[in-house]
Amino acid sequence: MIRLNNVALRYDRGPDILTDVNFHLRPGSFHFLTGPSGAGKSSLLRLLFMSIHPTRGQIHLFGQDVSKITTAKRAQHRRRIGIVFQDFRLLDHLTTWENIALPLRVVGKRIDDYREDVTDLLQWVGLGDRMHAYPSILSGGEKQRAAIARAVIGKPELLLADEPTGNVDPQMARRLLRLFIELNRLGTSVVIATHDHQLMRQFKAPRLELHDGHVRIV
Repeated sequence: MIRLNNVALRYDRGPDILTDVNFHLRPGSFHFLTGPSGAGKSSLLRLLFMSIHPTRGQIHLFGQDVSKITTAKRAQHRRRIGIVFQDFRLLDHLTTWENIALPLRVVGKRIDDYREDVTDLLQWVGLGDRMHAYPSILSGGEKQRAAIARAVIGKPELLLADEPTGNVDPQMARRLLRLFIELNRLGTSVVIATHDHQLMRQFKAPRLELHDGHVRIV
């Protein structure tokens, strides 16, 4: 599913954020990504989503070297990935329901085929009464849950989540973790960047530990 060989990353002329990163994640795996603030967790997820390119090294995703694929193929790969950004990235002109349904709409599915699934997921993440609200009136926690729902609605092959429980209470965090676990049980590979040690204690999974630009799996 994912293979990084000697990957390094730096922005402009700054120091390396990542240095000679090597790891392989098999299909259907579940990993927590940990490390201190500023260690490069968000940057690593952006590399895996192909929104930035490594300074050097190779990234293989879905069996292909991403540096050698076309722009169109890269877009196709991204449709196989669900991603939760820390800044949510909801579209302000769409309601909560429409934001969550967007990945399905983009791939051409008929609304009658997913209407019930979107509504049920909204209820699961506690946004049933906010489905017609616009992002501008949602709280940070509500935006977080909407972003998670949007990332998982299409049952992606790979889910990347950047601090997905950072704006919710512990009870909702446990509920969202169950959602990630169920998605993984159905075959999705999951990588969750988190500082939440309580969350990690609830589910035994390998950790990608990021420190001083290097990653090790423990």
